Amino acid sequence: MNQENYEILQVEESATDEQIKEAYERLKKQYDEEKWQDGEAGNHAARMLGKIETAYSEIMAERREKRQNTEGANAFEEVSECIRSGDIVRAQTLLDGFNERNAEWHYLQSVVFYKKNWMNESKKQLEIAMQMDAGNPKYREAYDKLNARADYAQQTGGAPNTNPNPASADEQMGGNWCANCASMCYTFLCVNCLFNLCCNCH
Repeated sequence: MNQENYEILQVEESATDEQIKEAYERLKKQYDEEKWQDGEAGNHAARMLGKIETAYSEIMAERREKRQNTEGANAFEEVSECIRSGDIVRAQTLLDGFNERNAEWHYLQSVVFYKKNWMNESKKQLEIAMQMDAGNPKYREAYDKLNARADYAQQTGGAPNTNPNPASADEQMGGNWCANCASMCYTFLCVNCLFNLCCNCH
């Protein structure tokens, strides 16, 4: 947040959008009149017109972005809740309604595909998520678990997802998992633990 922009418009950071707009219009009118004065007074008014235009544009853009991020986070949480409750149809409907599809969107789409037992599609969505946000450990962990599940299924000739009562998809695809499971990495119990976790998801 650029505090100077608020100082230029002579408003507090806590001001509403309407109050900021009123301050902007008031100052613009003032300096529009003063710019016709001779000498430095006119030059100062002209410079201030440019500053208030920039300050107003930056403040409103910053506030729009903040609102969009908040709304997006809330919408993603709603999708996650649908997945946790097993309402995959609703989760997919919500995902289809997003205009902007960032890394988290592709991650959640991967989880929905996983719940449908569409392993290849799930893997592709995770790969897109990792490309968009390469440093996110949740996506990498989910991808590693998905590959481990697929490898085990290939070695045993079983289906990748055979648990009739799987844990929540958030846990399966990237949540925290029990440290005890990690010590059994080459056993059937380990592979089972990776996708049917014994710790609560945070």
